[in-house]
Amino acid sequence: MKTWLKNPLVTWTANEHDAAGGVVIENDVILELVSGAEPVGAYDNTLDVSDCVLLPGLINCHHHFYQTLTRAFGPALNKELFEWLTTLYPYWAGLDEECIRVSTTTAIAELWLSGCTTAADHHYVFSNDLTNAIDVQAQTATELGARVVLTRGSMSLGESDGGLPPDKVVQDAETILRDSQRLVDEYHDNNMIQVALAPCSPFSVTTELMRDSARLARELGVLLHTHLAETEDENDFCIDMFGKRPLDYLEEVEWLTGDVWLAHGIHFEDSEIQRLGAAGTAISHCPSSNMVLASGICRTKELTAAGCPVGLGVDGSASNDASNLIQEARQALMAGRLRYGSKSVTHEDVFHLGTTGGAALLHREDIGQIAVGKKADLALFDLNDIRFAGAGDPLAALIMCGAVRARHVMVSGEWKVKDGELTGVDEAAFIAEQKAVARRLTG
Repeated sequence: MKTWLKNPLVTWTANEHDAAGGVVIENDVILELVSGAEPVGAYDNTLDVSDCVLLPGLINCHHHFYQTLTRAFGPALNKELFEWLTTLYPYWAGLDEECIRVSTTTAIAELWLSGCTTAADHHYVFSNDLTNAIDVQAQTATELGARVVLTRGSMSLGESDGGLPPDKVVQDAETILRDSQRLVDEYHDNNMIQVALAPCSPFSVTTELMRDSARLARELGVLLHTHLAETEDENDFCIDMFGKRPLDYLEEVEWLTGDVWLAHGIHFEDSEIQRLGAAGTAISHCPSSNMVLASGICRTKELTAAGCPVGLGVDGSASNDASNLIQEARQALMAGRLRYGSKSVTHEDVFHLGTTGGAALLHREDIGQIAVGKKADLALFDLNDIRFAGAGDPLAALIMCGAVRARHVMVSGEWKVKDGELTGVDEAAFIAEQKAVARRLTG
């Protein structure tokens, strides 16, 4: 079946190609970019999108799906990172399979509604009662038809050994590495589900596990992910614990490479940014979370200029406190202008963070752009809401006027949002379930 998405108000392809007349989709790929009045090739049906802006599906490079259960959570409000984490760890220790299934559904659905078609999740909380969280996520994502990168997070450095997390949510290295290999073998398919290895952070994982995870990932041919340089407290921790700054520690454990992406990456010195760029190490910029926790503003322009792929992430829904990627792009614009000035960061710059930057970060050549042969991952936004009344430039309006909800979203050729509503998912039902599970988890 060939479908022509006909005559969008504007098409932003994220490249030099012209698709003013829309695109033709066949199965899960883009078959033709329409630059004239009609497609050159045949098509079976059409969808009139003349009141919509057509974009490549947005790519979310860092999230914690389970945190949708503890957003705007009273005891954790108005805190910075370390205190915020130690407040929430005891609640997260109670996660079970139902929590993971429900929160994964909620996060994916919320991201779809915001125009996101690929989501990377970092799950690192495991306990004796929850050892199979990634399996539950993989099963849920498969049932939903979601494109995800599931990172097998880990914490092995508990409070008793000088780490931040309580001992009841850490695992031993052998268990972590064995399970990491199992998950890659079982789920990593490089299309709808990718698996990456993701020790949580320098303050929650041993040096040995960081190094062994890197070596295992390279043996298996998968990417690596962790938090780094998020706060000055983390820098101080690394100096106290390891006698060196986070980036020097990263290099010591064999992570300063091009198969690694880092969440946040805020507190790097100029020379460190050059080292990151030379290595091709990628950064997920998470502006909302960085603002909520007062962590700082990522130096995106310097990182990009140095050679780092830079993508966009909503981070956890307990530190954002939402899973809305089009809103995150607006936050990236505002944070960028605050740092660099209003002439130096444009709406197209942040769209690139959310598309081509994310694709490069994840080493994906088949997503992040509208081009022939790319995956049919597309987002369409209309400008019919009152917030857009009087807007001039339709593409800029999505960012400047604060778009919230997509009109249509397609993932791998399948509609996940149609006319502003989720398809195949009972939104009211899973919201009610999410609320009930959140109440149970937080007491």
